[in-house]
Amino acid sequence: MAYLAQAYMTDEMKALLPEAERALYENLPTWYTAAFALAVFAGLLGSLALLIRKKWATLLFIISLLGILGQMTYNFILSDNMDAYGLEGYIMPIMVLIIGIFLYLYSKKAKTNGWLN
Repeated sequence: MAYLAQAYMTDEMKALLPEAERALYENLPTWYTAAFALAVFAGLLGSLALLIRKKWATLLFIISLLGILGQMTYNFILSDNMDAYGLEGYIMPIMVLIIGIFLYLYSKKAKTNGWLN
């Protein structure tokens, strides 16, 4: 939902945001949006693949992690996101990274143990 909300945010919606947040949304690079989409949709497909016990779930989680790392690079290093959001801006990105790593490791263990076809 976060990706879709961001991707389809109208100018009217952006106008309701605080100035610092609006500036961030208006200046997002295209590669960031692509990394966000890659992380979200590869993670979604990886989760579905895990549910139906497919080995390629692990590959999809690797792709999702690469997208997450791209996002984190931008969020923590290349932008002023943390200035706009403060300490609370660290919580969700770190949780996303932890969940992404867990899903990858879980799918890898499931693959190793033969739980996936």
